[in-house]
This record gives sequence, structure tokens and C-alpha cells, in this order.
Amino acid sequence: MIKKFLETGKIVGTHGIRGEMRVQPWCDTPQFLTKFKRLYLDDKGTALNIKSSRVHGNIVLVLAEGVNSIEDAEKLRGKVLFISREDAQIKEGAYFIQELIGCTVFDADTDAVLGELCDVSETGANDVWHIKNSGKEYLVPAIKDVVVSVDVENEKIVIRPLKGIFDDED
Repeated sequence: MIKKFLETGKIVGTHGIRGEMRVQPWCDTPQFLTKFKRLYLDDKGTALNIKSSRVHGNIVLVLAEGVNSIEDAEKLRGKVLFISREDAQIKEGAYFIQELIGCTVFDADTDAVLGELCDVSETGANDVWHIKNSGKEYLVPAIKDVVVSVDVENEKIVIRPLKGIFDDED
């Protein structure tokens, strides 16, 4: 499902005394988060205008308008930050993990419903999709040999599962 606002990180601390915040990014790279001039404090559009942001190790240091001291920044610790989907520029055919969650998964050969995608694990080599059906959870590698199509607008994923994942074949 296409969402207007997407979770993108969490304020985990402060940096210095001038209101800079340490943000743990929840995106592919910390650099992705530095491209935004506006972040949001909720999924309703409460804006936080960004004066500057920079990568610092595996976190992003963010300075926002109205956050002028360590005390101001400390009040925001623990807040989840969002981006507007409209502001995100991603490649054609790419999607956000959050948009995959809740999609119905179909078998490419039989059109049978295999379940609902409920989680994604990022393993390094490839993502692993968690598909839940009738109380059971199946782990499916998100690789080009398996994934046939992804349509997040219509909440539909079509896969050709590897032998033995959904059945008890050897």
C-alpha cells in the first residue's frame, strides 16, 4: 500500500549544545536521509524543517528550525521521524519495505493466495520476506528467480516460490 508518510528513523540523542540531534536512519543508507529538507514528527504531517544534516558514522546529525539548544533536542529524543512519499525520489520499480507489509502474496503458476507479507529481514545478500498464512510463517528469499511482480498500489505480490517452502517436499 502506498503511504503518504513513511517512517525513516528515530531521534536517539543529542550532539553538542546547539540543538543538533542524533538520528538512527531506517533507510538503505544514512546519506538517503540527508537529502530531505523537511522531516515529519508524525504521520499526520507535523513538519520539522531541516537547516542541515550530515552523516556521522552510521547515524545522521540533524539540525532543525526551532531546535536551538540541547534542551530543545532532548525533548525530541525517542521520536520517530517520517518522510513524505512525495519527497522521496527512488528508481522506477523500487519500493519501500513499509509499502510491502500487508500485501497479499500469490503463486505465479496457480494464482493461489500464499499469504500476507508481514515482515522483511535484511540479511545482506538479499532480503527475506516473511509470509504468514493460517498461523504459519514462511521465509521466502526476495530474489529475481522468486519475485515475479510487485504492485504496492494494489497490494499484490506475485512469486514463484522455491520448491519446499510452502509444501513439505524435499
